[in-house]
Amino acid sequence: MDLRIFTEPQQGADYDDLLRVARTAEEAGFDAFFRSDHYLAMGGSGEPGPTDAWLTLAGLARETSRIRLGTLVSSATFRLPGPLAVSVAQVDRMSGGRVELGLGTGWFEAEHAAYGIPFPPLRERFDRLAEQLEIVTGLWGTLPGERFGYSGDHYTVTDSPALPKPVQQPGPPVIVGGKGRRRTPALAARFASEFNVPFSSMEEVAAQFRRVDEACAAAGRDPEEIVRSIAQVVCMGRTEEQVRARALAIGRDVDELRATGLAGTPDEFADRLGQWAERTGITRVYLQVLDLGDLDHLELIAAHLR
Repeated sequence: MDLRIFTEPQQGADYDDLLRVARTAEEAGFDAFFRSDHYLAMGGSGEPGPTDAWLTLAGLARETSRIRLGTLVSSATFRLPGPLAVSVAQVDRMSGGRVELGLGTGWFEAEHAAYGIPFPPLRERFDRLAEQLEIVTGLWGTLPGERFGYSGDHYTVTDSPALPKPVQQPGPPVIVGGKGRRRTPALAARFASEFNVPFSSMEEVAAQFRRVDEACAAAGRDPEEIVRSIAQVVCMGRTEEQVRARALAIGRDVDELRATGLAGTPDEFADRLGQWAERTGITRVYLQVLDLGDLDHLELIAAHLR
């Protein structure tokens, strides 16, 4: 099982906090360090304030050496597709080819209002996401010396040199995910290296994976080419008392976390991961760590699961 650390820095973390977590994750043997791409806290003050996802990952690219880096997921409303392709390709080069791009429609209207970002209706956000995926992957995949062009309803690219080129070819892995029943699986079948379902039950995840299989069949793509993953809140303790203390520290009910997330002692945790793998076929898990000051938590998980 590929285990990745997933953080929500908009809830209150600066770059130094994220660097400590990323380095600890790398030293502990985790496969990747991922972060959300948000500008506003979902509850609480969010102090000291948001950090930009791709600026953060650029810094981490130079201060780590092995661990993979990415977003789960960037919002297509935040950036134009051409500059996004440039940023991700540059960070890929800065990291020596360790970057992955998760890209979604965007959903949190309040953060758009708070920072002056247009927030179109859902149908248009999906349309823009589809065009962004077309452009970003098209720019990366354009052969050296050739030019890329695209004309859509929302974006037009004319005679682009499609530079810089990322280290990974034909481009960094693209992650598509979510719970949409029609357009999300269809986009995954066209563009995704990985499909992720966040914070859902085993039954919901299995059903969404079946939709991806069906979309791949319709598109003539082998569904086995797409990595299947989930994201879940993590709360492990050496004892029941430590499990409850960690749940309290992040403001969550331990029984709810056991039912819906990944919580418990190491043996419970391992059993739960085994159930997920057996019932859904996942091979990758994003462990959402909410208390970024508790580095012992990461080391405990690594000691028992790596």
